Amino acid sequence: MIPDPHAESPIHDVLIVGGGLVGASLAIALEPLGLDVAMVEATPTGQMPQVFDQRNLSFAEATVNALTALGVMPLLRAASGSIRRIHISRAGDFGRILLEARAHGRDEFGRVVVARDFGEALETRLSQLKTLTRYRPARFVGLDAADASLRAVRVAEAGGERVLRTRLLVAADGNRSQVREALGIGARQHDYGQTLLVTRLRTQRAPDGTAYERLTAHGPTALLPRGDGHFGLVHGVAREDAAQVAGLDDAGFLARVQDHFGWRAGRFLSVGPRSAYPIIGCVADTLIAPRAVLVGNAAQSLHPLGAQGFNLGLRDALTLAESIAASPVDAGIDRVLLTHATRRADDRTRTLAFSDGLARLTANDAPLLRPLRSAGLVAGGAMDWVQGWLVGGAMGYRGDVPALCRRAAA
Repeated sequence: MIPDPHAESPIHDVLIVGGGLVGASLAIALEPLGLDVAMVEATPTGQMPQVFDQRNLSFAEATVNALTALGVMPLLRAASGSIRRIHISRAGDFGRILLEARAHGRDEFGRVVVARDFGEALETRLSQLKTLTRYRPARFVGLDAADASLRAVRVAEAGGERVLRTRLLVAADGNRSQVREALGIGARQHDYGQTLLVTRLRTQRAPDGTAYERLTAHGPTALLPRGDGHFGLVHGVAREDAAQVAGLDDAGFLARVQDHFGWRAGRFLSVGPRSAYPIIGCVADTLIAPRAVLVGNAAQSLHPLGAQGFNLGLRDALTLAESIAASPVDAGIDRVLLTHATRRADDRTRTLAFSDGLARLTANDAPLLRPLRSAGLVAGGAMDWVQGWLVGGAMGYRGDVPALCRRAAA
Protein backbone atom coordinates (compact mmCIF):
# COMPACT_ATOMS: atom_id res chain seq x y z
CA MET A 1 0.00 0.00 0.00
CA ILE A 2 1.41 3.42 -1.03
CA PRO A 3 0.55 6.29 1.35
CA ASP A 4 -0.91 9.60 0.15
CA PRO A 5 1.73 12.23 1.05
CA HIS A 6 -0.93 14.95 1.39
CA ALA A 7 -3.31 13.06 3.65
CA GLU A 8 -3.20 13.25 7.42
CA SER A 9 -1.39 10.23 8.79
CA PRO A 10 -3.66 7.54 10.18
CA ILE A 11 -2.93 5.99 13.53
CA HIS A 12 -0.97 2.82 12.78
CA ASP A 13 -1.15 -0.09 15.17
CA VAL A 14 2.52 -0.88 14.56
CA LEU A 15 5.16 1.27 12.85
CA ILE A 16 8.41 -0.54 11.95
CA VAL A 17 11.45 1.62 11.22
CA GLY A 18 13.75 -0.45 9.03
CA GLY A 19 12.89 -2.74 6.12
CA GLY A 20 15.80 -5.18 6.35
CA LEU A 21 15.75 -8.86 7.23
CA VAL A 22 14.14 -8.55 10.67
CA GLY A 23 11.83 -5.60 10.01
CA ALA A 24 10.41 -7.18 6.86
CA SER A 25 9.99 -10.55 8.60
CA LEU A 26 8.07 -8.86 11.43
CA ALA A 27 5.71 -7.17 8.97
CA ILE A 28 4.96 -10.56 7.42
CA ALA A 29 4.49 -12.22 10.81
CA LEU A 30 1.93 -9.56 11.83
CA GLU A 31 -0.24 -10.03 8.73
CA PRO A 32 -2.59 -12.69 10.20
CA LEU A 33 -3.55 -10.30 13.02
CA GLY A 34 -5.22 -7.88 10.62
CA LEU A 35 -3.51 -4.86 12.19
CA ASP A 36 -2.67 -1.58 10.49
CA VAL A 37 1.08 -2.06 10.06
CA ALA A 38 3.45 0.44 8.45
CA MET A 39 7.14 0.28 7.59
CA VAL A 40 9.62 3.13 7.09
CA GLU A 41 12.27 2.12 4.55
CA ALA A 42 15.33 4.04 3.34
CA THR A 43 15.43 2.22 0.00
CA PRO A 44 13.24 3.45 -2.88
CA THR A 45 10.65 1.24 -4.55
CA GLY A 46 12.30 -1.17 -6.97
CA GLN A 47 15.64 -1.24 -5.14
CA MET A 48 16.99 -3.66 -2.56
CA PRO A 49 18.41 -2.62 0.83
CA GLN A 50 22.20 -2.89 0.98
CA VAL A 51 21.97 -5.73 3.50
CA PHE A 52 20.66 -7.97 0.72
CA ASP A 53 24.02 -8.50 -0.96
CA GLN A 54 26.10 -11.57 -1.80
CA ARG A 55 26.86 -12.56 1.80
CA ASN A 56 25.77 -15.99 2.93
CA LEU A 57 23.08 -16.39 5.58
CA SER A 58 23.10 -19.52 7.73
CA PHE A 59 19.51 -20.30 8.75
CA ALA A 60 19.02 -22.57 11.77
CA GLU A 61 16.33 -25.24 11.52
CA ALA A 62 14.04 -23.11 13.70
CA THR A 63 14.47 -20.22 11.26
CA VAL A 64 13.74 -22.43 8.23
CA ASN A 65 10.59 -23.68 9.95
CA ALA A 66 9.36 -20.16 10.67
CA LEU A 67 10.18 -18.70 7.25
CA THR A 68 8.46 -21.64 5.58
CA ALA A 69 5.33 -21.06 7.68
CA LEU A 70 5.48 -17.34 6.78
CA GLY A 71 5.53 -18.21 3.07
CA VAL A 72 9.03 -16.86 2.39
CA MET A 73 11.18 -19.98 1.84
CA PRO A 74 8.96 -21.31 -1.00
CA LEU A 75 9.59 -18.03 -2.85
CA LEU A 76 13.37 -18.49 -3.06
CA ARG A 77 14.29 -18.69 -6.74
CA ALA A 78 17.77 -20.15 -6.16
CA ALA A 79 18.41 -23.42 -4.37
CA SER A 80 19.53 -23.19 -0.76
CA GLY A 81 22.28 -25.39 0.64
CA SER A 82 21.63 -28.04 3.28
CA ILE A 83 23.81 -28.14 6.43
CA ARG A 84 23.94 -31.81 7.45
CA ARG A 85 27.10 -31.72 9.52
CA ILE A 86 29.23 -29.09 11.26
CA HIS A 87 33.01 -29.40 11.59
CA ILE A 88 34.75 -27.10 14.11
CA SER A 89 38.49 -26.85 14.76
CA ARG A 90 41.07 -24.27 15.78
CA ALA A 91 44.48 -23.63 14.30
CA GLY A 92 47.17 -24.65 16.80
CA ASP A 93 44.82 -26.53 19.13
CA PHE A 94 44.25 -30.26 19.46
CA GLY A 95 40.87 -31.88 18.84
CA ARG A 96 37.80 -31.07 16.79
CA ILE A 97 34.02 -31.11 17.05
CA LEU A 98 32.00 -32.94 14.42
CA LEU A 99 28.22 -32.68 14.67
CA GLU A 100 26.11 -34.99 12.50
CA ALA A 101 22.44 -34.12 12.02
CA ARG A 102 21.45 -37.78 11.65
CA ALA A 103 23.00 -38.58 15.02
CA HIS A 104 20.50 -36.17 16.56
CA GLY A 105 17.43 -37.41 14.68
CA ARG A 106 17.46 -34.66 12.05
CA ASP A 107 18.00 -34.58 8.30
CA GLU A 108 19.81 -31.25 8.59
CA PHE A 109 20.76 -28.51 11.03
CA GLY A 110 19.66 -25.70 8.74
CA ARG A 111 20.21 -24.09 5.35
CA VAL A 112 22.54 -21.62 3.65
CA VAL A 113 20.84 -18.85 1.66
CA VAL A 114 22.43 -16.00 -0.29
CA ALA A 115 21.23 -12.72 1.18
CA ARG A 116 20.28 -11.32 -2.23
CA ASP A 117 18.03 -14.30 -2.95
CA PHE A 118 16.43 -13.99 0.46
CA GLY A 119 15.81 -10.28 -0.04
CA GLU A 120 14.02 -10.94 -3.32
CA ALA A 121 11.81 -13.57 -1.66
CA LEU A 122 11.00 -11.19 1.20
CA GLU A 123 10.10 -8.43 -1.25
CA THR A 124 7.77 -10.74 -3.16
CA ARG A 125 6.07 -11.77 0.08
CA LEU A 126 5.78 -8.16 1.28
CA SER A 127 4.07 -7.22 -1.99
CA GLN A 128 1.34 -9.76 -1.16
CA LEU A 129 0.41 -8.14 2.18
CA LYS A 130 -2.92 -6.31 2.20
CA THR A 131 -2.59 -4.33 5.43
CA LEU A 132 0.98 -3.02 5.13
CA THR A 133 1.70 0.65 4.35
CA ARG A 134 5.23 1.30 3.12
CA TYR A 135 6.83 4.73 3.47
CA ARG A 136 9.76 4.67 1.03
CA PRO A 137 12.14 6.16 0.52
CA ALA A 138 11.83 7.67 3.97
CA ARG A 139 14.22 8.37 6.81
CA PHE A 140 13.59 8.49 10.55
CA VAL A 141 14.23 12.01 11.86
CA GLY A 142 13.08 11.95 15.47
CA LEU A 143 10.24 11.71 17.95
CA ASP A 144 7.61 14.37 18.57
CA ALA A 145 5.55 14.86 21.71
CA ALA A 146 2.42 12.73 21.95
CA ASP A 147 -0.04 11.58 24.58
CA ALA A 148 0.49 8.35 26.49
CA SER A 149 -1.55 6.29 24.01
CA LEU A 150 0.64 7.01 20.97
CA ARG A 151 4.12 7.63 19.61
CA ALA A 152 4.59 10.49 17.15
CA VAL A 153 7.40 9.74 14.70
CA ARG A 154 8.89 12.33 12.36
CA VAL A 155 10.16 11.02 9.03
CA ALA A 156 11.70 12.75 6.00
CA GLU A 157 10.48 11.93 2.50
CA ALA A 158 11.26 13.41 -0.89
CA GLY A 159 8.50 16.00 -0.47
CA GLY A 160 9.50 17.03 3.05
CA GLU A 161 8.86 15.85 6.59
CA ARG A 162 5.71 14.34 8.02
CA VAL A 163 4.63 12.98 11.41
CA LEU A 164 3.40 9.40 11.67
CA ARG A 165 1.41 8.21 14.67
CA THR A 166 1.49 4.70 16.06
CA ARG A 167 0.46 2.67 19.07
CA LEU A 168 3.74 0.76 18.92
CA LEU A 169 7.06 1.89 17.46
CA VAL A 170 9.49 -0.89 16.47
CA ALA A 171 13.17 -0.08 16.00
CA ALA A 172 14.54 -2.44 13.35
CA ASP A 173 17.09 0.02 11.98
CA GLY A 174 20.34 -1.80 12.69
CA ASN A 175 23.18 -1.65 15.17
CA ARG A 176 23.57 2.13 14.76
CA SER A 177 19.87 2.58 15.46
CA GLN A 178 18.73 6.19 15.40
CA VAL A 179 15.42 5.15 16.93
CA ARG A 180 17.23 3.57 19.88
CA GLU A 181 19.18 6.78 20.39
CA ALA A 182 16.05 8.94 20.16
CA LEU A 183 14.37 6.74 22.78
CA GLY A 184 17.29 7.38 25.14
CA ILE A 185 18.25 3.70 25.34
CA GLY A 186 21.97 3.20 25.89
CA ALA A 187 24.05 0.49 24.26
CA ARG A 188 27.39 -1.18 25.02
CA GLN A 189 29.73 -1.59 22.08
CA HIS A 190 32.72 -3.86 21.65
CA ASP A 191 35.09 -3.68 18.70
CA TYR A 192 36.54 -7.15 18.13
CA GLY A 193 39.34 -5.71 15.99
CA GLN A 194 38.46 -8.11 13.19
CA THR A 195 37.09 -7.77 9.68
CA LEU A 196 35.24 -10.46 7.77
CA LEU A 197 35.91 -10.91 4.06
CA VAL A 198 32.93 -12.62 2.43
CA THR A 199 32.69 -14.22 -1.01
CA ARG A 200 31.83 -17.44 -2.82
CA LEU A 201 34.41 -20.16 -3.32
CA ARG A 202 34.73 -23.07 -5.74
CA THR A 203 36.74 -26.01 -4.46
CA GLN A 204 38.07 -29.30 -5.79
CA ARG A 205 35.50 -31.17 -3.70
CA ALA A 206 31.94 -29.98 -4.16
CA PRO A 207 29.95 -29.16 -1.02
CA ASP A 208 28.55 -32.31 0.60
CA GLY A 209 26.45 -30.69 3.33
CA THR A 210 29.38 -29.99 5.68
CA ALA A 211 29.76 -26.51 7.19
CA TYR A 212 33.35 -25.93 8.28
CA GLU A 213 34.45 -23.45 10.92
CA ARG A 214 38.22 -23.05 11.35
CA LEU A 215 38.99 -20.74 14.26
CA THR A 216 42.04 -18.50 14.58
CA ALA A 217 43.21 -15.60 16.73
CA HIS A 218 42.00 -13.17 14.06
CA GLY A 219 38.55 -14.61 13.48
CA PRO A 220 36.98 -17.64 11.81
CA THR A 221 37.49 -19.03 8.36
CA ALA A 222 34.18 -20.69 7.52
CA LEU A 223 33.00 -22.62 4.48
CA LEU A 224 29.22 -22.84 4.16
CA PRO A 225 27.64 -25.25 1.65
CA ARG A 226 25.58 -23.22 -0.81
CA GLY A 227 23.00 -24.66 -3.16
CA ASP A 228 24.81 -23.63 -6.36
CA GLY A 229 27.84 -25.92 -6.05
CA HIS A 230 29.99 -23.27 -4.35
CA PHE A 231 30.91 -22.69 -0.74
CA GLY A 232 30.12 -19.42 0.92
CA LEU A 233 33.46 -18.27 2.32
CA VAL A 234 33.88 -16.14 5.43
CA HIS A 235 37.50 -15.24 6.20
CA GLY A 236 38.32 -13.30 9.36
CA VAL A 237 41.41 -11.08 9.44
CA ALA A 238 42.89 -8.58 11.87
CA ARG A 239 41.45 -5.11 11.21
CA GLU A 240 44.86 -3.65 10.41
CA ASP A 241 45.42 -6.31 7.73
CA ALA A 242 41.98 -6.10 6.11
CA ALA A 243 42.80 -3.64 3.32
CA GLN A 244 45.95 -5.53 2.32
CA VAL A 245 44.21 -8.94 2.28
CA ALA A 246 41.16 -7.58 0.44
CA GLY A 247 43.50 -6.12 -2.18
CA LEU A 248 45.20 -9.42 -3.01
CA ASP A 249 44.63 -10.80 -6.49
CA ASP A 250 42.56 -13.98 -6.72
CA ALA A 251 45.60 -16.29 -6.70
CA GLY A 252 47.10 -14.60 -3.66
CA PHE A 253 43.79 -14.60 -1.79
CA LEU A 254 43.14 -18.27 -2.55
CA ALA A 255 46.62 -19.20 -1.36
CA ARG A 256 46.15 -17.30 1.90
CA VAL A 257 42.77 -18.85 2.66
CA GLN A 258 44.01 -22.34 1.72
CA ASP A 259 46.91 -21.90 4.15
CA HIS A 260 44.57 -20.82 6.96
CA PHE A 261 41.90 -23.45 6.30
CA GLY A 262 43.76 -26.52 5.10
CA TRP A 263 42.74 -29.18 2.57
CA ARG A 264 39.51 -30.65 3.95
CA ALA A 265 37.61 -29.41 0.90
CA GLY A 266 40.46 -30.09 -1.52
CA ARG A 267 42.24 -27.41 -3.53
CA PHE A 268 40.62 -23.97 -3.69
CA LEU A 269 40.02 -23.24 -7.37
CA SER A 270 38.32 -19.86 -7.81
CA VAL A 271 36.80 -17.05 -5.80
CA GLY A 272 34.14 -14.42 -6.47
CA PRO A 273 34.07 -10.69 -5.65
CA ARG A 274 34.92 -9.95 -2.01
CA SER A 275 33.10 -7.72 0.49
CA ALA A 276 34.46 -6.56 3.86
CA TYR A 277 32.52 -6.21 7.13
CA PRO A 278 34.15 -4.91 10.34
CA ILE A 279 32.96 -6.85 13.41
CA ILE A 280 31.58 -4.57 16.12
CA GLY A 281 29.23 -5.94 18.74
CA CYS A 282 26.49 -3.77 20.23
CA VAL A 283 24.05 -4.67 23.00
CA ALA A 284 21.18 -2.38 24.01
CA ASP A 285 20.71 -1.80 27.75
CA THR A 286 17.01 -2.64 27.48
CA LEU A 287 14.64 -3.92 24.79
CA ILE A 288 11.65 -1.72 25.58
CA ALA A 289 10.54 1.82 26.31
CA PRO A 290 7.00 3.21 26.60
CA ARG A 291 5.22 2.17 23.38
CA ALA A 292 8.50 1.19 21.75
CA VAL A 293 10.59 -1.97 21.31
CA LEU A 294 13.94 -2.87 19.76
CA VAL A 295 14.43 -5.94 17.54
CA GLY A 296 17.27 -7.45 15.54
CA ASN A 297 20.55 -5.55 15.38
CA ALA A 298 18.96 -2.51 17.02
CA ALA A 299 18.60 -4.72 20.12
CA GLN A 300 21.87 -6.62 19.74
CA SER A 301 24.49 -7.29 17.10
CA LEU A 302 26.64 -10.36 17.62
CA HIS A 303 30.02 -11.62 16.58
CA PRO A 304 29.18 -13.82 13.57
CA LEU A 305 30.95 -16.84 15.08
CA GLY A 306 28.22 -19.45 15.30
CA ALA A 307 26.04 -17.63 12.74
CA GLN A 308 23.36 -16.61 15.26
CA GLY A 309 22.73 -12.96 14.31
CA PHE A 310 19.69 -13.11 12.00
CA ASN A 311 18.40 -16.25 13.69
CA LEU A 312 18.27 -14.40 17.01
CA GLY A 313 16.74 -11.32 15.38
CA LEU A 314 14.01 -13.36 13.73
CA ARG A 315 13.11 -14.86 17.10
CA ASP A 316 12.84 -11.27 18.40
CA ALA A 317 10.33 -10.50 15.65
CA LEU A 318 8.29 -13.68 16.03
CA THR A 319 8.10 -13.39 19.82
CA LEU A 320 6.92 -9.80 19.47
CA ALA A 321 4.23 -10.89 17.00
CA GLU A 322 3.04 -13.55 19.45
CA SER A 323 2.99 -11.06 22.33
CA ILE A 324 0.95 -8.61 20.26
CA ALA A 325 -1.45 -11.39 19.24
CA ALA A 326 -2.39 -11.79 22.90
CA SER A 327 -3.55 -8.13 23.00
CA PRO A 328 -4.21 -7.01 19.41
CA VAL A 329 -6.52 -4.11 20.34
CA ASP A 330 -3.50 -2.08 21.52
CA ALA A 331 -0.10 -3.44 20.49
CA GLY A 332 1.85 -0.93 22.55
CA ILE A 333 0.48 -1.38 26.05
CA ASP A 334 2.90 -2.18 28.87
CA ARG A 335 1.66 -5.76 29.26
CA VAL A 336 2.60 -6.61 25.68
CA LEU A 337 6.06 -5.08 25.96
CA LEU A 338 6.86 -6.62 29.34
CA THR A 339 5.72 -10.03 28.12
CA HIS A 340 7.95 -9.70 25.07
CA ALA A 341 11.00 -8.60 27.08
CA THR A 342 10.54 -11.38 29.61
CA ARG A 343 10.20 -14.05 26.94
CA ARG A 344 13.29 -12.83 25.08
CA ALA A 345 15.54 -12.59 28.14
CA ASP A 346 16.83 -16.18 28.37
CA ASP A 347 17.44 -16.77 24.65
CA ARG A 348 19.09 -13.35 24.26
CA THR A 349 21.33 -13.68 27.32
CA ARG A 350 22.50 -17.20 26.52
CA THR A 351 23.09 -16.55 22.81
CA LEU A 352 25.02 -13.34 23.50
CA ALA A 353 27.14 -15.05 26.15
CA PHE A 354 27.89 -18.00 23.87
CA SER A 355 28.78 -15.87 20.84
CA ASP A 356 30.87 -13.29 22.68
CA GLY A 357 32.56 -15.80 24.98
CA LEU A 358 33.53 -18.09 22.12
CA ALA A 359 34.84 -15.17 20.07
CA ARG A 360 37.02 -13.90 22.91
CA LEU A 361 38.28 -17.34 23.91
CA THR A 362 39.24 -18.40 20.40
CA ALA A 363 40.89 -15.02 19.68
CA ASN A 364 43.15 -15.24 22.74
CA ASP A 365 46.49 -16.84 21.83
CA ALA A 366 47.74 -17.05 25.41
CA PRO A 367 49.60 -20.41 25.79
CA LEU A 368 47.77 -21.22 29.03
CA LEU A 369 44.44 -21.21 27.21
CA ARG A 370 45.43 -23.74 24.58
CA PRO A 371 44.97 -26.79 26.83
CA LEU A 372 41.57 -25.44 27.90
CA ARG A 373 40.42 -24.95 24.31
CA SER A 374 41.76 -28.34 23.27
CA ALA A 375 39.94 -30.00 26.17
CA GLY A 376 36.75 -28.23 25.08
CA LEU A 377 37.14 -29.45 21.49
CA VAL A 378 37.78 -33.01 22.67
CA ALA A 379 34.78 -32.89 25.02
CA GLY A 380 32.58 -31.46 22.29
CA GLY A 381 33.61 -34.25 19.98
CA ALA A 382 33.08 -37.05 22.49
CA MET A 383 30.43 -36.13 25.06
CA ASP A 384 26.77 -36.49 24.11
CA TRP A 385 25.52 -33.81 26.53
CA VAL A 386 27.98 -31.25 25.17
CA GLN A 387 26.94 -32.08 21.61
CA GLY A 388 23.27 -31.88 22.58
CA TRP A 389 23.78 -28.42 24.06
CA LEU A 390 25.65 -27.23 20.96
CA VAL A 391 23.07 -28.70 18.60
CA GLY A 392 20.14 -27.10 20.44
CA GLY A 393 21.74 -23.68 20.06
CA ALA A 394 22.82 -24.23 16.46
CA MET A 395 19.29 -25.22 15.47
CA GLY A 396 17.72 -22.19 17.17
CA TYR A 397 16.05 -23.87 20.14
CA ARG A 398 17.17 -21.79 23.11
CA GLY A 399 14.82 -20.39 25.72
CA ASP A 400 11.16 -19.60 25.03
CA VAL A 401 11.04 -20.43 21.32
CA PRO A 402 8.26 -18.92 19.16
CA ALA A 403 5.65 -21.39 17.95
CA LEU A 404 6.43 -20.93 14.24
CA CYS A 405 10.04 -21.97 14.89
CA ARG A 406 8.88 -25.34 16.18
CA ARG A 407 6.55 -26.01 13.25
CA ALA A 408 8.32 -28.54 11.03
CA ALA A 409 8.97 -27.19 7.55
CA ALA A 410 7.10 -29.00 4.80
